Amino acid sequence: MTLPEPCLVVLVGPGAAGKSTWAAAHFRSDRVVSSDALRALAGAGEDDIAASGDAFEILELVVERRVRRGLTTVVDTLGLDAARRRRWIGLARECGMPCVAVAFDTPAAQCRARNRARTGKRIPADVLTRQLREWTRTRDVLPDEGFSLVLHETAVRTAPPAFAEAATARQRQAEAPARLRFGLHLAEFKGVDVRATAQAAEAAGFDAIYVMDHFRQIPQVGRAWDDFLESWTTLAYMAACTERVRLGTLVSGVTYRNVAHLGKIAATLDVLSGGRAVCGLGLAWFKDEHKAYGWDFPNVRERYALLEDALQLLPLLWGKGSPGFRGRVLNVPEAMCYPQPVHGRIPIIVGGNGERHTLRLAAQYADAANVMGDLETVRRKASVLRQYNRQTALTHLTTALVSRGDRALDALVEAGRGRRPRDTYAAAVHAGTVDDHIGRFRALADSGVQEVMVRLPHPDCMEPMSQVIAAFRG
Repeated sequence: MTLPEPCLVVLVGPGAAGKSTWAAAHFRSDRVVSSDALRALAGAGEDDIAASGDAFEILELVVERRVRRGLTTVVDTLGLDAARRRRWIGLARECGMPCVAVAFDTPAAQCRARNRARTGKRIPADVLTRQLREWTRTRDVLPDEGFSLVLHETAVRTAPPAFAEAATARQRQAEAPARLRFGLHLAEFKGVDVRATAQAAEAAGFDAIYVMDHFRQIPQVGRAWDDFLESWTTLAYMAACTERVRLGTLVSGVTYRNVAHLGKIAATLDVLSGGRAVCGLGLAWFKDEHKAYGWDFPNVRERYALLEDALQLLPLLWGKGSPGFRGRVLNVPEAMCYPQPVHGRIPIIVGGNGERHTLRLAAQYADAANVMGDLETVRRKASVLRQYNRQTALTHLTTALVSRGDRALDALVEAGRGRRPRDTYAAAVHAGTVDDHIGRFRALADSGVQEVMVRLPHPDCMEPMSQVIAAFRG
C-alpha cells in the first residue's frame, strides 16, 4: 500500500499488538512519535508510568508541530483514546493532510504471549485485559470516525503526491500499454560529461535530448557562476556524439537572438545531424540575464508580438526561395536559408503555461506545446489546447529521481537534498521507484501528453529510467 506524502498515520491497537515493530519496519525513526520514548524523555524511563501525562503532552505538541510543517508523522501509541483520535483527524484535515489509521487486530492470546515473553516493560495482566476490551469497542467504530483510510496491519510505504494515481495507472500500463516518447532535459553542466551523458541517454532509450537556452545558470537550479554551456553549440556537439536522438532547446527565448539568425542556426544543426533538430521557442522570462548581457527586455505584450512573428517567420525561412516577411515586430526582407532542413521544416515546440496567449499561439503555429505542473494542471492545459487545436501535441517538462527500490531511493534523496527537508526535496524531484514512475507517466499519457522531457537529478537515475522507458515501448 502506497500512502501519499505527507500523511499522518495513527497506530491503533492494544499493547503487545506489534505496533512499534511495524512502525520501525516501515518508517524511518525520525518520523515516528512514540509515547514510550517520550515517557523515557520526560521521566525515569519507558516504564515510568508516572511520566505518562507529561509524555502525552509532549507527544501532542510534537505531532501538531510536525503536521503543521507538512511532515509525515507516525503516532505510535495505543490509539485507544477516542478524543485524541478526533483531534488528530481534525488537525490533519485542517492542514490538508490525509490521516490514516492502521489497526492492529492481533488475537488476545498472542498479545498476552508476547507480553509474557518481554524481558522488560511488561504490561500488568489486568491493564492488558482492559486494553484488549477497549480495542474490541474501538475496532467497531474506527471506520466511521473520519479517517482518510483505515488499514489493517499491512506493508505500507509513502510516496510524493505525484504518485497518487500511480498504482492503478501502472496496472493499466501492464494490461494495455500506451506509447509515450521520452526526452532527457539537461538543466545543468557543472561536472557533467556531455558526450558520455548524451550517449548514455541514447542507449537508455530516450527519444530526444533537450537543453535549456540560457547564458548563465538560473536561480531555480544553481548559482549564476556555475558552469553553463551555450545551448545550440552544445547541441551541435551532441549531434556528433549520437546517432538517433532528436536534439533541441527547451526553450529558446525569442529575445536572445535575431530570429532569422536563430532559424539559420537550427537549420544548420538539422542538416549536420541528419534531420534531428527541434526548435523550442518561448517568451523569455529571465530579466536579470538580459540586464547582465546588455539586452533589451521588452514588456510582456511586446514579447508576445515577437514570439508570434517568430512562429510565422521560421517556417517561411526554412521553405523555398527568399520571401520577404513583415510582422508586427520583425522585418526580414529576404527569408532565405540554404541548405534547407532535411525534412523541409523543423518541429517547433512552444514552451509556457499561459492559457490565453501561449497555448493559443502553440495551437495556431507550432507542432507541440510544452507545459509544467502537476497532473491536474496538465489535464487542464490539455483541455485548453484541445479547444484551440486538437492536432497540436502536448509535451510535459518534469523532474524524476528514480531508483529500482525504496532503499536505493532513500539514499539518492539523502545525497541530493542538501539542507532542504527530506520530504520537501523528495516531492520537488518526484522521488519514486521504477514502478512509481511507470504509473505517473501512464497517468500523464492518459491526460493527453505525448512526450515527457525528464530532468534526472542524479547520474544513477539513468539505468532505472531506461526501465521506465522500456515499459512504454510495448
